Amino acid sequence: MRFSMALTPVNYDEIAPTYHQRYAQNELEGIAAALRALVRAAGAERVLEAGCGTGRWLAELRPWVQHVYGLDRSRGMLGQAQRLLGPARLTNGDAVYLPFSNAAFDVIYSVNAIHHFGQPEVFIAEARRRLRPGGALAVVGMDPHTQRDRWYLYDYFEGAREADLRRFPSGGMILDWMVRAGFEKVEWEVVEHIRATHLGREVLSDHFLEKHSTSQLVLLTEEAYAAGRSRLEAEVRRAEAAGEKRVFPVDIWMTMLTGWVGGETAHGA
Repeated sequence: MRFSMALTPVNYDEIAPTYHQRYAQNELEGIAAALRALVRAAGAERVLEAGCGTGRWLAELRPWVQHVYGLDRSRGMLGQAQRLLGPARLTNGDAVYLPFSNAAFDVIYSVNAIHHFGQPEVFIAEARRRLRPGGALAVVGMDPHTQRDRWYLYDYFEGAREADLRRFPSGGMILDWMVRAGFEKVEWEVVEHIRATHLGREVLSDHFLEKHSTSQLVLLTEEAYAAGRSRLEAEVRRAEAAGEKRVFPVDIWMTMLTGWVGGETAHGA
């Protein structure tokens, strides 16, 4: 079975100028550490990020890898990445067709992006062909299908949780696609546990409550966003009037599934 997004894609050209601000809130060091460990394990010299966005992860890996490449279908995001990285190998394109030679890379990875790929199963098969023997594909992201995440946005913005369940492939689906594509070993690990507790009115200052801060809210209509914000503000006022300390939780698990190609690494690591 192929997985296909039925929702309108997020216009990342529109939100590119402010997207990188999210990393000021949380640098996601767990993900950074996992990617660094991956490139070391693969003995990687050539790495590709699919859905590279503003270049945060390419910048993380450049001191560790001789050649880093980035692919994104948003020219606005690539422009931001160029400003961050300076001279870099950045390509405007779609992850379901990787415009590179077969066996060109030691590591291909995607962070918080596979749910934006129109046919993620095709991306995984494409990545397998573009990897050298001993190479690895890593897919990092959240999995709302586990039902373990708690995020106040889901509670107040109608349709946000349902949209994520439609957009995000489950970890089991990704694993199956990797096996089907010919990866000989697949590993699963938690790489980031995002936790925050907003007490009362302070939730209204949360960066991720802004309309263009995260795709969960970007996909809502202006009317749906305004209604959700109104519900949240009403709950804040109600709790204050009752003398309650209302807690608005963020508790999200980020995982990495890594598929390994058989054979020795190209660089003997």
